Amino acid sequence: MSHFTSEDEALLQSMLRQLLQSVKEKITGAPSVECAEEILLHLEETDENFHNYDFVKYLRQYINNTVGSVIEEETEKCTSAQNQGEVSGYDTLVQHVTKKTRESKEYREMMHALKNVMMVVVESLINKFEEDRMHNKELDSKTKNGRQSGCYTDNCSDSDSSLNQSYTFMSQEQLQLLVERLDPIQPKEVRQEALQTLCFVPPSDILNSEGWPTLRKHLTMSLADPDATFGEKILKFYAKTFSSSPFNMTRDVYTSLARHLELYFLSGEYSLCVSAGLDVSNTDVNRLLKKVRLLNEYQKEAPSSWIRHPEKYMEEVVESTLSLLSVKHEANPDFLSPVYFLALLDIKAVWFKRWTHAYYSRAVVLRLLEKRYKSLINAAVQQCLDYFEFCKAVVNKKSRVNDFFQQHCSDKQNFSYTGSGLQYIYFVHSLCLLGRLLIYKQGRNLFPVQLKNKKVGSVSITDLLVLFTQLIYYSPSYPKAPVTAHTDNYSPASLVMEILQVFCDQTGCTAECLYTDAVIDALLHPVQSLLSGTEMYRTCEGLQMLIPYGLHESIAEAWKKTSLLSERVPTPVTGVESTSSISLESKNTLLWEDTLLDALLNFSATPKGLFLLHSTGALNDCVNFMFSSLSKKLQTDEYEEFGNRVIVTQMATTPPGAVALQSSGFIKALVTELWALLECGKDDVRITQPKSTPVDPIDRSCQKSFLSLINLLTYPAVFELLSKQDIPNKQMYSLREVPTDVIDIIDRLIILNSEAKIHSLFNYEQSHIFGLRLLNVLCCELNTLLLLETQYKVSQVLLTAQEENVTEPSEGPGDFIIDALSVERNHVLVRINLIGGPQERILPLRVLDKGSDPYIWPMFSSFPLPKCYLAEIPREAEFRQDKEFDKLLSLLKSPEKQTGWTEICRKLFCKVMKARPEIIRGTILAELIEKFVSQLSESQSDCYFSTGNYKATDVDVKNESLSSVQQLGVEMTVRYGKYLNLLEEHAENDLCFVLMNCEKFLKQQQRTVVSSLRCLQERSPGYDWFASSIFLIMSGDGEKTLTFLQDFSRLLVSAFLWLPRLHISVHLPITTVESGIHPVYFCSGHYIEMLLKAELPLVSSAFHMSGFTPSQICLQWITQCFWNYMDWSEICHYIAICIFLGPDYQIYMCISVFKHLQQDILKHTEARDLQVFLKEEALCGFRVSDYLEYMESLETSYRPMLLKDMKNIRVQNT
Repeated sequence: MSHFTSEDEALLQSMLRQLLQSVKEKITGAPSVECAEEILLHLEETDENFHNYDFVKYLRQYINNTVGSVIEEETEKCTSAQNQGEVSGYDTLVQHVTKKTRESKEYREMMHALKNVMMVVVESLINKFEEDRMHNKELDSKTKNGRQSGCYTDNCSDSDSSLNQSYTFMSQEQLQLLVERLDPIQPKEVRQEALQTLCFVPPSDILNSEGWPTLRKHLTMSLADPDATFGEKILKFYAKTFSSSPFNMTRDVYTSLARHLELYFLSGEYSLCVSAGLDVSNTDVNRLLKKVRLLNEYQKEAPSSWIRHPEKYMEEVVESTLSLLSVKHEANPDFLSPVYFLALLDIKAVWFKRWTHAYYSRAVVLRLLEKRYKSLINAAVQQCLDYFEFCKAVVNKKSRVNDFFQQHCSDKQNFSYTGSGLQYIYFVHSLCLLGRLLIYKQGRNLFPVQLKNKKVGSVSITDLLVLFTQLIYYSPSYPKAPVTAHTDNYSPASLVMEILQVFCDQTGCTAECLYTDAVIDALLHPVQSLLSGTEMYRTCEGLQMLIPYGLHESIAEAWKKTSLLSERVPTPVTGVESTSSISLESKNTLLWEDTLLDALLNFSATPKGLFLLHSTGALNDCVNFMFSSLSKKLQTDEYEEFGNRVIVTQMATTPPGAVALQSSGFIKALVTELWALLECGKDDVRITQPKSTPVDPIDRSCQKSFLSLINLLTYPAVFELLSKQDIPNKQMYSLREVPTDVIDIIDRLIILNSEAKIHSLFNYEQSHIFGLRLLNVLCCELNTLLLLETQYKVSQVLLTAQEENVTEPSEGPGDFIIDALSVERNHVLVRINLIGGPQERILPLRVLDKGSDPYIWPMFSSFPLPKCYLAEIPREAEFRQDKEFDKLLSLLKSPEKQTGWTEICRKLFCKVMKARPEIIRGTILAELIEKFVSQLSESQSDCYFSTGNYKATDVDVKNESLSSVQQLGVEMTVRYGKYLNLLEEHAENDLCFVLMNCEKFLKQQQRTVVSSLRCLQERSPGYDWFASSIFLIMSGDGEKTLTFLQDFSRLLVSAFLWLPRLHISVHLPITTVESGIHPVYFCSGHYIEMLLKAELPLVSSAFHMSGFTPSQICLQWITQCFWNYMDWSEICHYIAICIFLGPDYQIYMCISVFKHLQQDILKHTEARDLQVFLKEEALCGFRVSDYLEYMESLETSYRPMLLKDMKNIRVQNT
């Protein structure tokens, strides 16, 4: 508003000219220029129409818009100071606010802008003075003619301008005659004519006349006339009076209207009840609402002017209002009282807020409430109590009732309210009124209130605030109020929050109202309820609630500050009492630091929580604290086993977590403890008889350590701990030489390739079986297998051991010796050298049968494997045409995309998957995903990632070479592809071409990261199983595979199916990249755990009891595209549903697998080998198509939440 446009200048010039014309006679009659200036300066005091001039209205609005906020802010500050006794008296308040406003920057800018624009306006007026004089003469003549023929029209509003209204001027005798003609005893026609005339007489003339008191009575009586035309015209006269007359005159009109309504509600003529609802379209109801509306508009406008008039005038208005609102029928509790009508029109009690805003009026309002109208406060409190009782009843029934504020519709618009709707509106009005009342000390003095409710009786301020707080979490869902603006929120929770926020801004109010045990307990009740089970941030659903508040950041900041203080704590001195060397304050600081670290540590119980913990920079400190705490708790037997094992498992699933566990000494302690149990045994165990044959693969005393190692050694951990680490392979090992690291475990228990290693073990067979069992589980994770195989030649070591474990006959080759070790090695060799799902490979058992042939599985000491371990590929069913499939293929091939093309394709795909899943395979699947992805990648709305141009050629990659891990991965892929009859002989070169070009293509979208994490120091760790899967789907066509992957990389789903796609990617925030934690873990893994708890609570509990996490095994499944866990046809279906139906289906897929395995999971939890079962065993009997309907039901419930979070992984565009 500080800037005026040319249109503003023209408008101001017009309005100023109009003002001068209106006061022309007064100015021209002045004896001097000084007198004329004096007349203008005191125009407000002498001209009753002063506030109706457009120029004055414009200035008032301009001032209000410019410095209104400053005035309100200063008034609130002063009001608060008054409540504290710092400022007293209304005059002091006005002086203070005026002074502060005039000193404000906004006021100075406003005056500068006004001065500049008025100089232009006045100069323009002076330049056109002669022309204006001529126009003035013409206007004067037109005005005189217009006054004789003008006609007044108005609507029932007190906010209309009266500048252009035409009036009829009457003498006192004429006015007296008009009063007599409006007497209700006069004939109807006479009264109607008199009312018509009344509307053209200036209101000030009527109100100043001697006959006004009599006329006032006549009008009050006529308002109740059965003929609606009388009421309509009287309301128009009242509205005109309110808009054009000063407060000292309009108060009579207001009190007259209020008294009329009070009499009407008390009369036998009125009989409306709350329970019957209210039909607004009813003529009588509509007329009644118009009267209340006129009152309410005046209520909201009056405070701006009553300050300039005697207090008794204001008191008349306040008392007439409170008297009206207090009307009730004791005999009829269902009585629809006046306050309901006022609440309908002013649901948030704005009238009360304005009346109590200034001390001048607030003192009167609160004094009258205390002395005569306390029943109004009692009724408001009772209404809030009644609503709360309703809410509790709803919660106790565990229903989703939301019809407390439901209205019925008789047409396209809402014309009626139900009884419950009226009750809710009155409740909102009462809540807002009471909230405003409690801000002020005088208002709080009205409490406690005494109710006629036997259950409650007395209600104090504390009781009321506890009630307000309980409304936040007890209120059911509700629909929007039809009487409200779309931008307002009328839920109890938001209304109470507004009230509490205002309280928090008032120092005295906060101390008196909020700082009480009862209120604090009520505010913390939801948190305490959640904490009674587990910390909120230890659960996925609790973390979801806390993320918006940044609790992890606040705790981390507090810890950092406390940590600085604790560094100054002196070290305890030997021989000196602790109380003298370390003060109590220092102890408290250390305790507080530990408490904060413990709180941060608990975030790591979930995938996303661990990701957030890493972002605080406190991960290493938390792990150090955990290891220190565990050491102390183990000594005192207070180890919270399940929870801490879960945290360790989550840590081990991420690179930074694994490194933190290593640097803290946790892994060293674990390995040392294992060695003591495995090699030394327990001193207090007496061996009374030898163990049975065959021995237990892993002794019970070592089982816990075995499971801990399995939880720890995920591929991210293995890569950080073992990548480029050589096996010690010492010439000699001392019997007292205890392993301290993972590489030592591999060296001493798995790679036993020398006599020195064998002789260094007390329990060679048991310890080596432990190592082989551990190796077997580790190699189930294909990336770990590739790393161990390329770095330590595991297969060759095992083959050599088998070759040496033979009989020595006099002639010919010896036979393999069948013992526990050779059986274990045979199983491991088959597992690590054969890829395939449950029906594609056969793994030898690891037990001996009774009888003459205890072991039927052939052993070997060189490749290839015996063919008996390869299952026969079932013949593919003959392809038969399918109507829905034909539609889908036709749609995908069509060059034109119709509206809703994507959704139609998805629906058709689902129909085919459910009815004929065997069709989705081979070249058909390749064509489907190729065309679908191609179409999506051409749509800007479907593309999530932007990618640069890349043209694949052999020249681009001829100088590149694949790592040894990738080369071995290629060999395994091609071997599997040939077994499935999908690849030809030259396929190995084509796959190398694809992988090298993918690496080159993705490198264009990668950052340069400086990090100590090994996974960020080079190319993507591990092998690209997704690209290899697509290569097999495309039957070994390298060009088609690469084209598909380039198109696919633009889609959101690529981030979750194709893990190398986001390796150190520019599309991720730098903090995410530096963490080394993939979105599949902190997004997909997090929601898998969250949905598992909601959908399959028994399975979720089983994981927790096992100290294992669903996210760890799911990350393993997803990383290798379920290779070795599902048959090739199901792997294809997994990829297809994620591409066609969305990335969230990856989560639903994992939940479906857990649903399929539920009974097995419960059984193996009881047997205490859940993680071994999940990692080693294939998903027997699981078919994607069987669970598609279940996945669709999960989509209906969870998709909005999941997709929103999945889309938030990228760097946000700003």
